[in-house]
Amino acid sequence: MYRIRIHGRGGQGIKMASRVLGTALFRSGFTVQDAPKYGAERRGAPIFSTVRAAREAAEGATIKERGVIHRPDLVVIADDTLLAVPAAGTLQGITAATVVLVNSRETAATWRHRLNLAATLLILPATEEARDRAELPHIGATCAGAAACLLGVIEPAALQAAIEEELAPLGKEVVATNSDSALAAFDAMAAHRGLVTEGTAVSATDYIPPSWVELPVDDASVAAPDIRAIANSVQVRTGLWRTLRPVIDYDLCGKCWWVCSSLCPDSAIAVEQDIPVIDYDHCKGCMICVGVCPPHAIGSVPEYLAQQQEQQAKSPGEHDGRDPADR
Repeated sequence: MYRIRIHGRGGQGIKMASRVLGTALFRSGFTVQDAPKYGAERRGAPIFSTVRAAREAAEGATIKERGVIHRPDLVVIADDTLLAVPAAGTLQGITAATVVLVNSRETAATWRHRLNLAATLLILPATEEARDRAELPHIGATCAGAAACLLGVIEPAALQAAIEEELAPLGKEVVATNSDSALAAFDAMAAHRGLVTEGTAVSATDYIPPSWVELPVDDASVAAPDIRAIANSVQVRTGLWRTLRPVIDYDLCGKCWWVCSSLCPDSAIAVEQDIPVIDYDHCKGCMICVGVCPPHAIGSVPEYLAQQQEQQAKSPGEHDGRDPADR
């Protein structure tokens, strides 16, 4: 089975690339699964799509794998700026058998030196520079065309038919432009046609589990953080480290105390009659309670301001200009 991952940015047609490649493979006699992977992304954010293709004539051609491809046979990177973004995961799971195709103005030797890869690395020459990286011209179709050639099992006619099928709603002009880009990329990779080989699945019988390190599990009374437990230093006022102070607005508090009190890493939130109360002597100001409070009843106040307010509350009128005898 072929396992292909296509990386790019939102707006570059990466989802379309996987659909075109998947349709071309289907027309070439394969059982196909293709899917994009992205959330509520903004334009230009890193995204990727995956394509799996199994030969229908082969035994067990049904594709039972789902989700992200962790061991790709082919990785196509539509935007070389993503190689400098670790979170994009462009090189995740590649092996010496993986073929990596990068759309770039740099040479393959340059990228091999930068990335120090054991995998086969090829360059799809970038034809023009775009000011907006989310608008690389027809890059989705270009990637699909180059990938189709590298697989070696798709003919140009099947590729063009796939583009016409997937992009037909966008009009004949869009179809023609993307077809030209895809076929040009197909021809550009002619010297490497069929370079990508089908990967094998990880055998369940030959699988060697990792060597786990067994850790003893203490009783909750020992393992749970508790500043007032035996051998802990209740007299050490760790609240002095705080720069931000969490403050509870009890008018908004929904009494869901198990959230803030359970997630406080120092057990500095006690519960009194279903009401959470913060122990400021030992609250370090991590603000976890602020982030997890469902009704947003816990806010943050700079510690120096909170102390000023406390001082004013303890000494009313101290700085109001009145004579102390008149207070």
